[in-house]
Amino acid sequence: MDENPGLTERFEEHRPHLRAVAYRMLGSASEADDAVQDTWLRASRAGTDGVENLAGWLTTVVSRVCLNMLRSRETRREDPLEAYAPGRDEENDARHDPEQEALLADSVGVALLVVLDTLAPAERLSFVLHDLFAVPFDEIGPLLDRSPTAARQLASRARRRVKGGTTVPAPDPGLRRRIVDAFLAATRGGDFEALVALLDPDVVLRADRAVVPTPEPVEVRGALPVAKGAMAAMGRARFTGPALVNGTIGLAMAPHGRLRVVLAFTVVDGRITEIDVIAEPERLGELDIAVPEDH
Repeated sequence: MDENPGLTERFEEHRPHLRAVAYRMLGSASEADDAVQDTWLRASRAGTDGVENLAGWLTTVVSRVCLNMLRSRETRREDPLEAYAPGRDEENDARHDPEQEALLADSVGVALLVVLDTLAPAERLSFVLHDLFAVPFDEIGPLLDRSPTAARQLASRARRRVKGGTTVPAPDPGLRRRIVDAFLAATRGGDFEALVALLDPDVVLRADRAVVPTPEPVEVRGALPVAKGAMAAMGRARFTGPALVNGTIGLAMAPHGRLRVVLAFTVVDGRITEIDVIAEPERLGELDIAVPEDH
């Protein structure tokens, strides 16, 4: 029997907000659910009768929980790409619907999740709470045992990472964005003809050894073979979204918010002439990934 039905009802009112904070902090729906559940346990034990601003109090608690999870998390999960192939998602995370995970990633933006995953825990917390949820730095500082000024500096540093470097973008970025969006939509939807129409007849796709994986890099030539290969990657496309790659629009695949694959495109006369598929950790680490301005 629920010993405090009033608290339960009030907590459920705030659950969507708490889950939104936790998801942006952690990049994983299942981990966000764990953080929210831990927040509920702490709230039920502590009692909240004297709390005037329950939303703010709960946000503080879930932020502390997420901060602890980020600090204890392994720096990187080097799971093989095959783990994200169709039919294998249930093995990766049986507690959560992969379709729901993909929808959440779309709603937040895969590129943002990728950039957030590169930040130190303190930077991530400062940026998420202030820039995404308008929590003042006077409240963020104590969470980190730092001054409000220091928290502001952490958020500013994170913001620069989100916006990316100063690389000059390619000509006609609007056209490139439409082509890349169309490529992703056709791949997700299994529209083979639409995909072929986006590709130059002599398109070249190059994939490094970590993509398949294979002993040597892979090169595929021609619109039909490249389109067939893209169709085979439909499962991965669920976790893929637009991202700025060295200042130019491309695609990033990031299941659970962790960067696994980047697709960089060369576009000439409105068609894709080259696709570079990058999955080797060393190469991924050299890329400047940022959030598109229109997201």
